[in-house]
Amino acid sequence: MDQWAGVVLAAGHGNRMKSRLTKVLHRVCGKELVRYPVDLMKESGVTRVVVVVSPGNRQAVQELLGNQVEYVTQTEVKGTGDALSKAKVLLQGQAENVLVLTGDAPLVRLESVKPLMAAHADSSRDMTFLTCRTASAKDFGRVARNEKGQVVKIVEAADQTGFTDEITEVNGSVYCFRDGWLWENLGDIPTAANGEKYITSLVEIGSSRDGAVEANLTEDPAELMGVNDRLQLSQVEEILRQRIREQWMLSGVTMPHPASVYIDAGASIGQDTVILPNTSIVGSSVIGEDCEIGPNSVIRDSTIGRGCRATASVLEEATMEDGANIGPFSHLRPGAYLESGVHLGNFVEVKESRFAAGSVMGHFGYVGDASIGAEANLGAGMVTCNYDGKDKHRTNIGEKAFIGCDTMLVAPVTVGTGATTGAGSVVTKDVPAGRLAVGVPARIRVS
Repeated sequence: MDQWAGVVLAAGHGNRMKSRLTKVLHRVCGKELVRYPVDLMKESGVTRVVVVVSPGNRQAVQELLGNQVEYVTQTEVKGTGDALSKAKVLLQGQAENVLVLTGDAPLVRLESVKPLMAAHADSSRDMTFLTCRTASAKDFGRVARNEKGQVVKIVEAADQTGFTDEITEVNGSVYCFRDGWLWENLGDIPTAANGEKYITSLVEIGSSRDGAVEANLTEDPAELMGVNDRLQLSQVEEILRQRIREQWMLSGVTMPHPASVYIDAGASIGQDTVILPNTSIVGSSVIGEDCEIGPNSVIRDSTIGRGCRATASVLEEATMEDGANIGPFSHLRPGAYLESGVHLGNFVEVKESRFAAGSVMGHFGYVGDASIGAEANLGAGMVTCNYDGKDKHRTNIGEKAFIGCDTMLVAPVTVGTGATTGAGSVVTKDVPAGRLAVGVPARIRVS
């Protein structure tokens, strides 16, 4: 039997989001809300995870998470207690303990969950849950203790009256349960006035036995924030983005103006790289060491090697090897690949093309569906005419070729190794290696 299994509660409709997209699929720092608790469980060593979904979001959640988790459906919204009970058929007797997280709270830290799990596993408790002390308790259940300081119940936010700004202990909706006790007592949860059953009722059920229910306190109230509407979504994102920036700066990344930098949760940045203002590093982008990115750059799902520079430019699903540099105002579209030492200057757009090591395109122009040879020099205004109105065609430019300014290369066409095109040429036929093509249409010049 495993020591831990996990349940993620993700069946809520999220009506306050005012969205056609189910709440747990809204993104924070480039990552869907529901992926945060699932990833947190995996990082905590919980290998078997069940996600509770609704009929309306099951397909979408399954498409996102695939077979890394199992699924059960809560057919009607009847509260967190009812949702948790749906996992019983899969998990009862499968692990010693059960960790339960909600699908809309991405700020919960591994540093809080691991000690919570350890404290629970090392004791004879039936239930251990995470709390914090805050003056902003309106959206949280309040923890009630007796004169001995023992937890006796949680008063749900919907049932609270006489709200004040005084600091109080609140529930963070992160729970650890002893397996046998959990499944035996779920059926005893009473139905609230609104027709729902709350997990928090298990506190009162379990508190009848001394020491059976305990709380672990976290010092950071923000950690327990959930997302119920777009305003809270933005607040959670702001906190998480600051965490991400701090993480990378403490790991050796320089940000002269951190507040203007946006880094997604799935991105990676190497030591001694400088991220300049107004730069976004999004998706699963990977940036190597000793780079300079920005200002005003967007790096999306791209890979950048060591010692690169991207100035006021956009990369989308593109690759730059070590020592390559682009910009300002250039655009690498999907499939663009720059080998080591490539230089692209101002206003260059590249799509589905590979520049071999040391090739250069200093100013203006478009390269699409092309292969550029090593140390080739592409002049200002050069364009690969890759689309004939129906199909795309490739252009091949050989090593050390020299393409004159304003050359139009009408694909499919090949410019051979060491060949040259004159300024303003329209090349419609292959240029042999070492030869010069000039004119409109271009012809091979006889020396």
